[in-house]
This record gives sequence, C-alpha cells and structure tokens, in this order.
Amino acid sequence: MNNAIGKDGDLPWRQSTDLQHFKKITLGGTIVMGRKTWESLPGRLPDRRHLVMTRGNREDVDTITYQEVLELSKEEEIFIIGGGEIYTLFLPHVNKIHRTIIHCKVDNADTFAPEINSEIFKVSQSEMVPKSARDEYDMTFELLLRI
Repeated sequence: MNNAIGKDGDLPWRQSTDLQHFKKITLGGTIVMGRKTWESLPGRLPDRRHLVMTRGNREDVDTITYQEVLELSKEEEIFIIGGGEIYTLFLPHVNKIHRTIIHCKVDNADTFAPEINSEIFKVSQSEMVPKSARDEYDMTFELLLRI
C-alpha cells in the first residue's frame, strides 16, 4: 500500500466493487481529469459531464483550465478523478475526498496519489469491503473531510 494508483497507463488492479462505488458517487455529476486518465477510460462514462485538463486541443472531449475548474467548483460539485498530478494540483482546494484503499502492494507503479495530511483531513466514514468474486483484493472506502 504505497499510494499507487497507476501502472503502464492503467489501473493496476481489477476491482468491480470499486468501479460500482465510483459510479454511485459520480453519477449525474461533472468529472475532471487529466489527459492520461481520459485516454485510459474505455469511453465516456454514462450520465456524467467529462472535462479534461490538457495543454493541447481536443475534439473528442471538452477541455478546461485549472482556473476554470476552480471557478466551476464555486457553482457546482465537481469530482477530480485523476491522475496523480491532477490530484496533487487540486488537493489544497478540496474539502471532501472519497478515497478507496485497495489492500495490495503494486510493484513498478508509475502513478501515485498524494499523501493526505491527517492534520488537514480526518476520516469521517470508513467501510472495509471484502473482495467479491469480481475483485482481486479487499478494499476500504473512506470519506475524508477537511478539518
């Protein structure tokens, strides 16, 4: 458990339960991601507005700047969904973190979630979820709130 969230441009695990949890949280909302996260998706996720932060122009998805994300967040709840650099960029601005801890160690990971400072965020909810037949590992769903 080294905060790994990516390996070779993909998630380093197959966790159906976590994907369903993510869907439940983000359905109907606006998701913001970096280019690599966008390119790793199997396509548009149903019933969500997709915004991608990138330096280049894209015709396949709406793009947004850092400042525009901050402005948009004043009007509506948005979900920052990765990757590691994007998480780090917005961590100083978020009040709530939905975090899934996958109980495994990832060798040769290349993308990491930032460390969460326990003096700034406290775990408000925590649910340990044993792996199902469609998961590789046990997981813990957490909700962290800014103190």
